[in-house]
Amino acid sequence: MDRLIIDGYNVLHAHPRYAALAASDFDSARDHLVADLAGLAQGGPRVVVVFDGGANPASDGAPHHIGALAVVFSAAGTDADTVIEALAARSRERGERAVVVTSDSATRQVVRTGSVSVLSAENFIADLDSSTGEVRRFVRSRGRVALGQRIDPEVGAALSRWARGGRDPRSIVD
Repeated sequence: MDRLIIDGYNVLHAHPRYAALAASDFDSARDHLVADLAGLAQGGPRVVVVFDGGANPASDGAPHHIGALAVVFSAAGTDADTVIEALAARSRERGERAVVVTSDSATRQVVRTGSVSVLSAENFIADLDSSTGEVRRFVRSRGRVALGQRIDPEVGAALSRWARGGRDPRSIVD
């Protein structure tokens, strides 16, 4: 797998830990998911998590980089599914093996062609917990190390700034 494209809110709502936290503090649940995905992204396939920002008139769709993880809030007027579909198409055009994590059936049908495969949010979570899943095999190949030890200090500082609302957009997700 060269690229992992994740529908952030699908995973957030499907994972018991994030969903429980979201019931009382949605922003914190999203921050925890992003921190966990930043750890997954270190030294592996390119990982981008896409959140729906289409209803926010201030959202410009610019990616925010947390180490190797790209975080995208879709631009105002654009939903996350549209961004995910475009990223999958770009991966397919480049011949990259990509996995799209989404439970949206229409998006799954649009992206599942060529070198792009799909996992539902529920299967992605199960895959992480399984000893045989592709994502889990990748994570295990790097050993079980605490998130704070897997990411470099610059990434930790970026996560802290991001949690406090200090987001600095970087180059477009390629």
